[in-house]
Amino acid sequence: MATLALDDSSTQLFYVRKGLTAEIVLNRPERLNAMTAGMWHRLHDIITLLADDPQLRCILVRSTSPKAFSPGCDILEFDSLRANSSQGKTYGKMMHDTLAAFLACPIPILAEIRGICVGAGLEIASVCDLRICGHTARFGAPIKNLGLVMAYPELSPLLDILPKDILLEMLLTGRIYNAEEALARQMVTRVVQDGALTTAVQGIVEEITSGAPLAARWHKRFIQHLSSHQPLSEADKAICFDCYDTADYREGCQAFKAHRKPVFKGK
Repeated sequence: MATLALDDSSTQLFYVRKGLTAEIVLNRPERLNAMTAGMWHRLHDIITLLADDPQLRCILVRSTSPKAFSPGCDILEFDSLRANSSQGKTYGKMMHDTLAAFLACPIPILAEIRGICVGAGLEIASVCDLRICGHTARFGAPIKNLGLVMAYPELSPLLDILPKDILLEMLLTGRIYNAEEALARQMVTRVVQDGALTTAVQGIVEEITSGAPLAARWHKRFIQHLSSHQPLSEADKAICFDCYDTADYREGCQAFKAHRKPVFKGK
Protein backbone atom coordinates (compact mmCIF):
# COMPACT_ATOMS: atom_id res chain seq x y z
CA MET A 1 0.00 0.00 0.00
CA ALA A 2 1.44 3.35 -1.03
CA THR A 3 2.30 5.84 1.69
CA LEU A 4 0.11 8.92 1.51
CA ALA A 5 1.95 12.15 0.73
CA LEU A 6 2.94 14.21 3.76
CA ASP A 7 1.05 17.20 2.35
CA ASP A 8 -2.14 15.22 1.70
CA SER A 9 -4.82 17.23 3.53
CA SER A 10 -7.14 14.21 3.69
CA THR A 11 -4.85 12.53 6.21
CA GLN A 12 -4.88 12.77 10.00
CA LEU A 13 -1.65 14.77 10.08
CA PHE A 14 -0.20 16.76 7.18
CA TYR A 15 1.70 19.91 6.33
CA VAL A 16 0.93 22.95 4.18
CA ARG A 17 3.63 25.14 2.69
CA LYS A 18 2.73 28.86 2.59
CA GLY A 19 5.58 30.90 1.18
CA LEU A 20 8.20 31.38 3.88
CA THR A 21 6.17 29.39 6.43
CA ALA A 22 4.86 25.86 6.82
CA GLU A 23 1.92 24.63 8.88
CA ILE A 24 1.81 21.20 10.50
CA VAL A 25 -1.86 20.33 10.87
CA LEU A 26 -3.36 17.85 13.36
CA ASN A 27 -6.47 16.64 11.56
CA ARG A 28 -8.27 13.96 13.50
CA PRO A 29 -11.15 15.96 15.00
CA GLU A 30 -13.38 12.91 15.56
CA ARG A 31 -10.88 11.78 18.23
CA LEU A 32 -9.81 15.32 19.22
CA ASN A 33 -6.43 14.62 17.58
CA ALA A 34 -5.54 11.73 19.87
CA MET A 35 -2.16 10.66 18.54
CA THR A 36 -1.88 7.28 16.82
CA ALA A 37 1.37 5.54 15.96
CA GLY A 38 0.82 6.47 12.34
CA MET A 39 0.44 10.13 13.29
CA TRP A 40 3.67 10.03 15.29
CA HIS A 41 5.50 8.59 12.29
CA ARG A 42 4.09 11.26 9.98
CA LEU A 43 4.91 14.00 12.47
CA HIS A 44 8.52 12.80 12.61
CA ASP A 45 8.78 12.63 8.82
CA ILE A 46 7.25 16.08 8.38
CA ILE A 47 9.40 17.93 10.91
CA THR A 48 12.51 16.19 9.55
CA LEU A 49 11.59 17.27 6.02
CA LEU A 50 10.83 20.85 6.98
CA ALA A 51 13.95 21.22 9.13
CA ASP A 52 16.10 20.75 6.02
CA ASP A 53 14.37 23.52 4.05
CA PRO A 54 16.70 26.56 3.95
CA GLN A 55 13.88 28.82 2.72
CA LEU A 56 11.55 28.29 5.67
CA ARG A 57 11.44 30.99 8.32
CA CYS A 58 8.68 29.72 10.63
CA ILE A 59 6.74 26.52 11.31
CA LEU A 60 3.26 26.61 12.83
CA VAL A 61 1.67 23.59 14.51
CA ARG A 62 -2.12 23.80 14.69
CA SER A 63 -5.31 21.74 14.82
CA THR A 64 -8.41 21.58 12.65
CA SER A 65 -10.51 20.95 15.77
CA PRO A 66 -11.92 23.89 17.73
CA LYS A 67 -12.06 21.61 20.78
CA ALA A 68 -8.53 20.29 21.04
CA PHE A 69 -4.88 20.62 20.14
CA SER A 70 -4.42 17.03 21.30
CA PRO A 71 -5.43 15.01 24.39
CA GLY A 72 -2.35 12.79 24.03
CA CYS A 73 -1.84 9.30 22.68
CA ASP A 74 -4.90 7.31 21.62
CA ILE A 75 -5.66 4.88 24.44
CA LEU A 76 -7.44 2.60 21.97
CA GLU A 77 -4.00 1.54 20.73
CA PHE A 78 -2.60 0.76 24.16
CA ASP A 79 -3.74 -2.89 24.25
CA SER A 80 -2.05 -3.66 20.95
CA LEU A 81 0.96 -1.31 20.95
CA ARG A 82 1.75 -0.59 24.62
CA ALA A 83 0.75 -3.79 26.37
CA ASN A 84 4.14 -4.48 27.97
CA SER A 85 7.55 -2.91 28.59
CA SER A 86 8.99 -4.18 25.30
CA GLN A 87 6.18 -2.61 23.32
CA GLY A 88 6.40 0.47 25.51
CA LYS A 89 10.06 0.93 24.60
CA THR A 90 9.29 0.66 20.89
CA TYR A 91 6.42 3.11 21.12
CA GLY A 92 8.47 5.39 23.35
CA LYS A 93 11.36 5.49 20.89
CA MET A 94 8.99 6.61 18.16
CA MET A 95 7.72 9.44 20.36
CA HIS A 96 11.15 10.41 21.63
CA ASP A 97 12.69 10.48 18.16
CA THR A 98 9.92 12.84 17.10
CA LEU A 99 10.36 15.16 20.08
CA ALA A 100 14.12 15.16 19.48
CA ALA A 101 13.57 16.08 15.83
CA PHE A 102 11.52 19.08 16.94
CA LEU A 103 14.24 20.16 19.35
CA ALA A 104 16.89 19.79 16.64
CA CYS A 105 14.93 21.81 14.10
CA PRO A 106 16.74 25.13 13.45
CA ILE A 107 13.56 26.91 12.35
CA PRO A 108 11.39 28.80 14.88
CA ILE A 109 8.32 26.70 15.73
CA LEU A 110 5.05 28.16 17.00
CA ALA A 111 2.12 26.22 18.49
CA GLU A 112 -1.45 27.49 18.10
CA ILE A 113 -3.40 25.82 20.90
CA ARG A 114 -7.18 25.53 21.13
CA GLY A 115 -9.05 23.50 23.70
CA ILE A 116 -7.45 20.40 25.20
CA CYS A 117 -3.66 20.19 25.29
CA VAL A 118 -2.92 17.26 27.57
CA GLY A 119 -0.36 14.48 27.94
CA ALA A 120 1.54 13.92 24.72
CA GLY A 121 -0.28 16.94 23.30
CA LEU A 122 1.45 19.06 25.92
CA GLU A 123 4.71 17.28 25.14
CA ILE A 124 4.42 18.29 21.48
CA ALA A 125 3.65 21.87 22.52
CA SER A 126 6.66 21.88 24.85
CA VAL A 127 9.09 21.28 21.97
CA CYS A 128 7.73 24.29 20.12
CA ASP A 129 9.51 27.59 20.74
CA LEU A 130 6.38 29.66 21.39
CA ARG A 131 2.95 28.52 22.59
CA ILE A 132 -0.04 30.79 21.98
CA CYS A 133 -3.40 29.60 23.27
CA GLY A 134 -7.03 30.60 23.38
CA HIS A 135 -8.57 31.48 26.73
CA THR A 136 -10.58 28.23 26.89
CA ALA A 137 -7.50 26.02 26.40
CA ARG A 138 -6.75 23.40 29.05
CA PHE A 139 -3.41 21.83 29.98
CA GLY A 140 -2.12 18.95 32.06
CA ALA A 141 -0.90 15.36 32.16
CA PRO A 142 -3.17 13.23 34.38
CA ILE A 143 -1.28 10.06 33.51
CA LYS A 144 -1.14 9.04 37.16
CA ASN A 145 -4.68 7.79 36.58
CA LEU A 146 -3.32 5.32 34.02
CA GLY A 147 -0.34 4.18 36.10
CA LEU A 148 1.79 5.64 33.32
CA VAL A 149 4.97 7.70 33.59
CA MET A 150 6.72 10.19 31.34
CA ALA A 151 10.16 8.98 30.29
CA TYR A 152 13.22 11.21 30.53
CA PRO A 153 13.04 12.43 26.90
CA GLU A 154 9.46 13.57 27.52
CA LEU A 155 10.17 15.22 30.87
CA SER A 156 13.24 17.12 29.71
CA PRO A 157 11.49 19.58 27.34
CA LEU A 158 8.79 20.21 29.94
CA LEU A 159 11.43 20.89 32.58
CA ASP A 160 12.95 23.43 30.19
CA ILE A 161 9.77 25.51 30.33
CA LEU A 162 8.32 24.66 33.75
CA PRO A 163 9.71 25.11 37.26
CA LYS A 164 10.46 21.74 38.85
CA ASP A 165 7.76 22.05 41.49
CA ILE A 166 5.11 22.93 38.91
CA LEU A 167 6.01 19.92 36.77
CA LEU A 168 5.81 17.71 39.85
CA GLU A 169 2.50 19.28 40.86
CA MET A 170 1.09 18.52 37.43
CA LEU A 171 2.26 14.90 37.45
CA LEU A 172 1.59 14.09 41.11
CA THR A 173 -1.86 15.64 41.33
CA GLY A 174 -3.09 15.15 37.76
CA ARG A 175 -4.45 18.70 37.79
CA ILE A 176 -5.84 20.26 34.64
CA TYR A 177 -4.93 23.94 34.35
CA ASN A 178 -6.92 26.64 32.62
CA ALA A 179 -5.20 29.04 30.24
CA GLU A 180 -4.48 31.75 32.80
CA GLU A 181 -3.07 29.19 35.25
CA ALA A 182 -0.93 27.77 32.45
CA LEU A 183 0.37 31.25 31.65
CA ALA A 184 1.24 31.88 35.30
CA ARG A 185 3.09 28.54 35.40
CA GLN A 186 4.99 29.25 32.15
CA MET A 187 3.35 26.46 30.16
CA VAL A 188 2.34 28.97 27.48
CA THR A 189 3.79 32.17 26.08
CA ARG A 190 0.60 34.14 25.56
CA VAL A 191 -3.18 33.82 26.07
CA VAL A 192 -5.70 35.53 23.79
CA GLN A 193 -9.45 35.33 23.31
CA ASP A 194 -10.47 32.27 21.29
CA GLY A 195 -11.91 34.36 18.48
CA ALA A 196 -8.67 36.32 18.16
CA LEU A 197 -6.31 33.35 18.28
CA THR A 198 -5.78 32.86 14.55
CA THR A 199 -5.20 36.56 13.98
CA ALA A 200 -2.80 36.80 16.91
CA VAL A 201 -0.81 33.78 15.77
CA GLN A 202 -0.60 35.02 12.20
CA GLY A 203 0.66 38.34 13.50
CA ILE A 204 3.47 36.58 15.37
CA VAL A 205 4.30 34.48 12.31
CA GLU A 206 4.56 37.68 10.24
CA GLU A 207 6.81 39.27 12.86
CA ILE A 208 9.10 36.25 12.81
CA THR A 209 9.24 35.93 9.03
CA SER A 210 9.90 39.65 8.52
CA GLY A 211 13.17 39.41 10.46
CA ALA A 212 16.54 38.20 9.27
CA PRO A 213 16.13 34.40 9.05
CA LEU A 214 19.76 33.59 9.76
CA ALA A 215 19.62 35.70 12.91
CA ALA A 216 16.47 33.86 14.03
CA ARG A 217 18.13 30.48 13.54
CA TRP A 218 21.28 31.63 15.35
CA HIS A 219 19.31 32.99 18.29
CA LYS A 220 17.41 29.72 18.62
CA ARG A 221 20.68 27.80 18.52
CA PHE A 222 22.40 30.08 21.05
CA ILE A 223 19.54 29.93 23.55
CA GLN A 224 19.32 26.14 23.28
CA HIS A 225 23.05 25.88 23.94
CA LEU A 226 22.89 28.18 26.96
CA SER A 227 19.87 26.32 28.30
CA SER A 228 21.79 23.04 28.12
CA HIS A 229 24.38 24.47 30.55
CA GLN A 230 27.12 22.95 28.40
CA PRO A 231 30.37 24.95 28.33
CA LEU A 232 30.93 27.30 25.41
CA SER A 233 33.99 26.65 23.30
CA GLU A 234 35.90 29.42 21.57
CA ALA A 235 34.38 28.23 18.30
CA ASP A 236 30.90 28.54 19.82
CA LYS A 237 31.63 32.10 20.88
CA ALA A 238 33.07 32.99 17.48
CA ILE A 239 29.85 32.03 15.69
CA CYS A 240 28.18 35.03 17.35
CA PHE A 241 30.12 37.28 14.97
CA ASP A 242 29.35 35.43 11.73
CA CYS A 243 26.32 37.66 11.24
CA TYR A 244 28.61 40.56 10.29
CA ASP A 245 29.62 38.72 7.12
CA THR A 246 26.05 38.24 5.86
CA ALA A 247 24.21 40.13 3.14
CA ASP A 248 21.26 40.34 5.53
CA TYR A 249 23.33 42.37 7.99
CA ARG A 250 24.28 44.84 5.26
CA GLU A 251 20.69 45.01 4.05
CA GLY A 252 19.39 45.61 7.57
CA CYS A 253 21.79 48.48 8.19
CA GLN A 254 21.09 50.06 4.81
CA ALA A 255 17.33 49.77 5.29
CA PHE A 256 17.53 51.31 8.74
CA LYS A 257 19.47 54.31 7.45
CA ALA A 258 17.11 54.69 4.48
CA HIS A 259 14.00 54.48 6.70
CA ARG A 260 12.57 51.53 4.77
CA LYS A 261 11.68 47.93 5.55
CA PRO A 262 14.56 45.50 5.00
CA VAL A 263 14.25 42.71 2.47
CA PHE A 264 16.11 39.76 3.92
CA LYS A 265 17.16 36.80 1.77
CA GLY A 266 18.76 34.53 4.32
CA LYS A 267 22.27 35.07 2.94
